[in-house]
Amino acid sequence: MKRFYKNFFLRQRLFFILAGLVIAFVISFFFTRWLDYIIFAFYCLIGLTIIDTLSLYLNKSGVIALRAVPDKLSNSDDNPVQIKVTNQYTFPVHIRVIDELPIQFQKRDFEIKGFLKNGNSTDYTYTVRPVDRGEYYYGGLNIHVHTILGLVSRRYVFNQEVMIPCYPSFLQMRKYELMAFSNRLIDFGMKKIRRIGHTMEFEQIKEYVNGDDVRNINWKASAKRSQLMVNQYQDEKAQPVYSVIDKGRVMKMPFEGLKLVDYALNATLVISNIALKKGDKAGMFSFSNKVDNQVMAQKKASQMNLILETLYNLDTDFKESDFSRLYIDIKRSITQRSLLLLYTNFETLDALYRQLPYLQAIAKNHLLVVIFFENTELRELTDKEATTTQEIFDKTIAQKFAYEKKLIVNELNKFGIQTILTEPQHLTINTINKYLEIKARGLL
Repeated sequence: MKRFYKNFFLRQRLFFILAGLVIAFVISFFFTRWLDYIIFAFYCLIGLTIIDTLSLYLNKSGVIALRAVPDKLSNSDDNPVQIKVTNQYTFPVHIRVIDELPIQFQKRDFEIKGFLKNGNSTDYTYTVRPVDRGEYYYGGLNIHVHTILGLVSRRYVFNQEVMIPCYPSFLQMRKYELMAFSNRLIDFGMKKIRRIGHTMEFEQIKEYVNGDDVRNINWKASAKRSQLMVNQYQDEKAQPVYSVIDKGRVMKMPFEGLKLVDYALNATLVISNIALKKGDKAGMFSFSNKVDNQVMAQKKASQMNLILETLYNLDTDFKESDFSRLYIDIKRSITQRSLLLLYTNFETLDALYRQLPYLQAIAKNHLLVVIFFENTELRELTDKEATTTQEIFDKTIAQKFAYEKKLIVNELNKFGIQTILTEPQHLTINTINKYLEIKARGLL
């Protein structure tokens, strides 16, 4: 009986009809001849309510529902969740699906409404977009059912409590992996560049065609074949590519609900996968007041899984980033010349000047690419037309900060340090572009 009361609900339609009957009873004091009809209508309502209740509760398992969720969520992406509902009643029903979403989504008004014929099943699909890594707990799956009368409803609760881990964006990793080895790269501003030159590894000897570099003609092979043959080269492989993630307080700034460090983690996952697919060795580490989460650059099959698990537990702190400690650790543990993709953020020239000696020291032995972020909110402010004195003042300050970002780029380039100044949402694309450019130019 307790279970019955817990899952039994009176619907709004019943209350509206009762309110109408109350008003009718009040009116019947003035029109007494209507009283018998109103009393008859009241008893009819009671009878219909009982019939509606019995029709829902005579079948113990009138509705069956199942939620299908991914094994893991991809951070900052739309992840599909599917709910399958089956109607085992002998009559059609209206249903209302209320899924208890994880607390991180802060959504308590989620519901799906539908209509199911008797014996039929249907699938409802919705998407969730997480913006924090970690554990996401789904609660029960609630299905509210009512008949065509719609006076009462019965709730079915399916205890499908489950924990789903949220990892950095592996969906982006798969998408860009496909594009990195297809002709669709140019759609995203990326293109695969093949460079013929002696700074790269020998690939094969082929027949000369118009456009080939005459300096690569192989005269011995040409003499044997009695036609011009040229040496063809390809990008060098097995080169170490490290993603260096600043997890200090400068990377805690949010953009579109996602922290800067999460944009860096997503880009790290993508670039590591592409580097491995292109034959290079991928690795990563993070730092703030000390260097940790270190994965040495290797080319083994399990490397991507190791990087993914390391990124899963990585988060920012409120500590000051120690670039001197970063330099010491790089000098001690990375002996081979490597490509270092440093994800950090500089807001002012003064902040850069404090760290510039250490960046210069790192760039002496490695190819360093400093990647930092454009403040898109400031750009919106600079593009907005100013009409008041306060708006003019705000726009001037915003332009000053935006200009200082460009000065930072010039200052780094002056010392031979590669840079990427990018919007957070375009970080992954711009990082891949830079990696392909470095490989094509043979800079590493």
